[in-house]
Amino acid sequence: MTMASTEEEYPYEIDEQLRSFDSSVTAVKSMLDKLMSMSRNELLVKLDPLDQAKLDLMSAYTLNSLFWVYLVTRGINPREHGIKQELERIRAYMNRVKEITDKKKAARLDKGAASRFIRSALYEPDDKDSGKKNESKKQADSTAAEPPPKRQKQRK
Repeated sequence: MTMASTEEEYPYEIDEQLRSFDSSVTAVKSMLDKLMSMSRNELLVKLDPLDQAKLDLMSAYTLNSLFWVYLVTRGINPREHGIKQELERIRAYMNRVKEITDKKKAARLDKGAASRFIRSALYEPDDKDSGKKNESKKQADSTAAEPPPKRQKQRK
């Protein structure tokens, strides 16, 4: 009892979990140090509005998650605390930002390319001469603008 041990006494079974927790806390601290080294205004000027929203959401989620961990370390059940609703609200906004990002990445229809594709698919093989092709195009364009002339009835 009088001997002072250099190591703290804790169960050996949780040694690996404590080391993992310590490395995670160190990683979080280094990320926060990087984030806090720049002023917020300098950081926001460099970002577009969508990235600004992502940064704000990430910051809010991180702080609320750290508060969740703080409550757990104090023996308070965070599921019964208001922090749970706040985290859910932030997650909902994060999903909305993800939807916006996905819509930006979605394929868009190139109308010019689509019309060229359709025109080539509807190619008429009996038009061998390019002059004929141009004439038929001009006729098609002019007839599209004007209604077709009425036919006269044939008399028998």
